[in-house]
Amino acid sequence: MRGARCAGGETIKAAVFDLDGTLANTLPAISKLLVRVASEQGCSVTARQAKAAIGKPPGPAFGRLLGRPEDDGRVQAAIARYRELFSYEVLCQGPQLLFPGVTAGLSALRAHDVELAVATSKTTRSAEALLDVMGIRDLVGPVIGQDMVRRGKPHPEMVLRAAGRLGVAPGESAYVGDTVGDMRMAVTARMEPVAVTYGIGSFGELAAVAGTRMCSSFKDVVSVIGAARPRPAAAVGAPRRR
Repeated sequence: MRGARCAGGETIKAAVFDLDGTLANTLPAISKLLVRVASEQGCSVTARQAKAAIGKPPGPAFGRLLGRPEDDGRVQAAIARYRELFSYEVLCQGPQLLFPGVTAGLSALRAHDVELAVATSKTTRSAEALLDVMGIRDLVGPVIGQDMVRRGKPHPEMVLRAAGRLGVAPGESAYVGDTVGDMRMAVTARMEPVAVTYGIGSFGELAAVAGTRMCSSFKDVVSVIGAARPRPAAAVGAPRRR
């Protein structure tokens, strides 16, 4: 596997991506849907409050918005309603949800033999559905959702599982996301932290995580991964595919 070459001849051999706010511009639609579902449960939620909940698993997100424990009946009802409406309010937009340059960028990385995966706080089924309607499912390999791990972001379990599925060591991998939690997860996993500034996190918040490489477009992401020098091998890793 060639990978994306850097100046020293070394390579980043895999890139694992967040989904919402990184590959998919779902944030406006999801924010609107969170406000609607919270309202149906009798809670007035602002767009800012909804935005702060995006990227979290449904339980913690609605627990925070409704001010109730995750196992509360109203929280569970809100989660069910959100999933019911997701197809009509979000998935219906299809390829229009893609950020500019994503399809071409993923194709370019694949052409340079960079292995690709997705690790997201969505359920695997929801993530797969979103990738399908956007037309990029065939460009990425494993999809690791919140339901596939015991500990979600920012714990590194999901990205380590993605690297393991790809057969690439974490130190030879990059994680691309749009939140501080994404970057902290990447650093803990000993992956290259690559942040996009067009999602949820602000430039200042993302840049404050040591070692983070900043990208203002998906074209920048491709360039950064191509220039990144792999991190030293860590004690926790995944075997390289033969």
